[in-house]
Amino acid sequence: MNIAVLGQGPIGLPLAMAAFETGHHVIGFEPRSRCLEQLRAGVSPVKGIPDHALQAALKSGRYRATCDEELLTGFDVAVIAVPTPQNAQVADLGAVRKAAETLARHVRRGTTVVLESTAAHPGTTRKIVRPILEALSWMRAGVGFHLGFSPARIEPGSEQWSLTNPPKIVSGLTEKCRNQVEAFYTGITQNVMPANSLEEAELAKVFEDTFRYVNNALVNELCRVAHTLDVAAGHALALSGSDPFGFATFTPGPGPDGHGLPVDPVHLIQHGAPQEKAFRLVELAQEINEAQPAYVVGRLEDGLGTRRCRDLKGARVLALGLACRTVTGSRRSPAAEVVVELERRGALVDVVDPLVTDGPHPLGAPLPYPSYDAVVLLTVHDGFDLARVTAESGYVLDTQGVMPDAPHIERL
Repeated sequence: MNIAVLGQGPIGLPLAMAAFETGHHVIGFEPRSRCLEQLRAGVSPVKGIPDHALQAALKSGRYRATCDEELLTGFDVAVIAVPTPQNAQVADLGAVRKAAETLARHVRRGTTVVLESTAAHPGTTRKIVRPILEALSWMRAGVGFHLGFSPARIEPGSEQWSLTNPPKIVSGLTEKCRNQVEAFYTGITQNVMPANSLEEAELAKVFEDTFRYVNNALVNELCRVAHTLDVAAGHALALSGSDPFGFATFTPGPGPDGHGLPVDPVHLIQHGAPQEKAFRLVELAQEINEAQPAYVVGRLEDGLGTRRCRDLKGARVLALGLACRTVTGSRRSPAAEVVVELERRGALVDVVDPLVTDGPHPLGAPLPYPSYDAVVLLTVHDGFDLARVTAESGYVLDTQGVMPDAPHIERL
């Protein structure tokens, strides 16, 4: 089949590669020029998709990265996998609308369109995507073409989970639509789970991300309480994790990262239910999580004062890790917010991250840890030599709980 995947980021590129590997011809539509240049050069912008896999797909001729809309003509299945950023507390579906408009000009009778973008609140497929497709294609969804929703479940870089092995939820506007969506994903993933409606699948996805978001807030608040009690939060959490009766393990950090966080909880607050204050717990979790980067900076400031007799203003700070665990760049990254807050308070900050290429230190070059007043570990990446960080740094704030015990290392 001819498959079109709109958006070649952390959702779209793994799907495009999976479709390619199962024998389909794939158009990877990517309007962002920088990302498109990387793709065409065979450089993967997504952790978990190695360069050699992308290069092999390009060389075969069955995968093509493009921004040329005309190449979408003739698709059998098209998947919308574009980003849904959060702007000023509002989840932005502008890219989804634009992708639907683009696809609508190429929809033919019998084709299938699937929305997979993160942060599709209940009603997005039916009330936003469907009218756009119908208006511009001059066909009715469920009659002229098939329409479905299948939420992305990805953990880029994970050795355990890929696109193909988590259960895959599928849904459709009609039963026939759902069957078409199910048939497509059955050929790519190992375990397809049909939902009864578009809204059921959308709510399931929003809720699973919100579950993580709320528990991130809970564990971050526990971290603050533990600090005031002079208790090691990580050790207390490890003990709690021995509970076999339904305990879910979460760890503190600078804030929740990853796809759907924090955009899906915002959607749940904005669109979840008609009654006022329907999701007060989610709103409280949002308040806690949004304050976490400032809390991390406050802890670093206290540590500099007590351990190094140094004010934060004017201090040299090395931040390790800026991007989320997912893709090149720092979109939706709480680590980036920590850096912004450090600079706002007058710290002189350098950043090193293997996924962010414009930092002051070339990747692989020896880092001058002793020259910094403090090192803050914000995100764990394979390229970091934590043994050297431990041996050569004067003071380290470990927000990830992965550094060894040492007098000069402080954990959240």
